[in-house]
Amino acid sequence: MASACGGSLLTYLSQVPDPRGRKGRRHSLSAMLTAVVCGILCGNRGYLPLVQWLHELPVDVWHWMGYTRRPPKLDCFRDLLMKLDPEVLETALRKWISEDLQLAVEPEELSAASLDGKTLCGTLRPFAKAVHLLSLVDQQTGCVLGQCRVDEKTNEHKAALPLLRALVTQGQVIVADAMFCQREVCQQIIDSGGEYVIAVKENQPGILRDITLEFAAKDAAFSPLHAAAATC
Repeated sequence: MASACGGSLLTYLSQVPDPRGRKGRRHSLSAMLTAVVCGILCGNRGYLPLVQWLHELPVDVWHWMGYTRRPPKLDCFRDLLMKLDPEVLETALRKWISEDLQLAVEPEELSAASLDGKTLCGTLRPFAKAVHLLSLVDQQTGCVLGQCRVDEKTNEHKAALPLLRALVTQGQVIVADAMFCQREVCQQIIDSGGEYVIAVKENQPGILRDITLEFAAKDAAFSPLHAAAATC
């Protein structure tokens, strides 16, 4: 864990502004955020599993994270994360992922990222819908490049527009399902320097018909059937 990659994580997290008051700070912000990020990467979901995992680690790992005394308990982490601006933390992690964790690819190759939305389990509340998040996940590293909450009054393809504007898609192929087969989404990806592969289904009958006719045409610009016949 204490690799060059891990060391860079500490560097990025140290740039996050501390939302806590100066009184009563017993642990550095970067140490606590490092514990949160590493704990989640190790499969811990929730404050209690995180604290239990952290307190079972060797002392030298505590020192690597930046702790100068025994790590805090559950309430300390909960209070911190409730005060912390999630967008600020996401920006720091996005820089870490994009600048340090991206796998090397050849200049002529493109990297793929999946755009998809999921509803969080256990977030349904009386008189309110469950929390629904839209994420862009790098297929090489499995890391989330960007994430946003989908407002109850909109849908995923509308939420995708500001998310894509906030990301650099140069050299990437955005892969998405038929929900994102919308002109404005595709245009935003192109304007950001990216490419896209998006499914077309019955929700866009006109486009589906045109594509079907194009593949069936004898003089089609591209047809897998014609390519297969040419190689026989």
